[in-house]
This record gives sequence, structure tokens and C-alpha cells, in this order.
Amino acid sequence: MKNDDILCDCDVIHADVVESVRGRMPAEKELSDLSVFFKILGDRTRAKIIWALDESEMCVCDLAFLLNMTKSAISHQLRLLRQENLVKNRRDGKVVFYSLADDHIKDIFEKGHEHIKEKYEENKACIYRQN
Repeated sequence: MKNDDILCDCDVIHADVVESVRGRMPAEKELSDLSVFFKILGDRTRAKIIWALDESEMCVCDLAFLLNMTKSAISHQLRLLRQENLVKNRRDGKVVFYSLADDHIKDIFEKGHEHIKEKYEENKACIYRQN
């Protein structure tokens, strides 16, 4: 595919479509918050933490051991995730357990993972066919 193939070669504005989309477009603050949401998820360490918490509720010590990181590093990442309402915590005696904040986070993360796995499988099949 050449770059020319992806460019629109017209000067016509489809005003009805533009106005319809403009009317449904979220406010700037919402789009800004959405960008921050994906930026937070876009960090590899935080993605690992989200993946682990998608599997099970865990404490800082569990996460640190699982991810081969310091408790301090995990706590720092959990603080960021909590600030963005991606994870929640509950205390059981002296232990604080973390889990995903709600099913939306679980669904978004799992859908993203599913997309990546499909992409990986397609690439693997393409390489297999080439050999």
C-alpha cells in the first residue's frame, strides 16, 4: 500500500456527517481524562500489575515477589493506579489487598489483551506460511 492509497482525494466536506459526529463528541476534559487513562495503562509495569490483579486480589508483597520488584516500586505504581481509580484496596488486619476497581477496567484490559493475542497469532501464521 502506497501513502497515496490512504489519502482522501477530494475537497468535499460531508457536513451532515461532520455535524453529527461533532454533536456526539465528548468534552475536552473527558477526552483529556481518557488520554490519561490510556497513558496510565500504557506503562509496562502497570500493565503487569493490572494483569496480575485481573487474575487475583493481591498484596504489595505478593506483587513485588511475582514481578521481581521492590515493595517500594510496586507501592509507587499502585498509588498512581489508585489515583486514576483503576485499582482499589481493602485492609485485612495489617495486610492491604489490591484488586481492580471495577469490571470496566477488567473488560478494557482483557479486550486489549485479546486484540494483541489475535495480532500475535496472525503474525505467527504469516511467518509460518512464508517458511
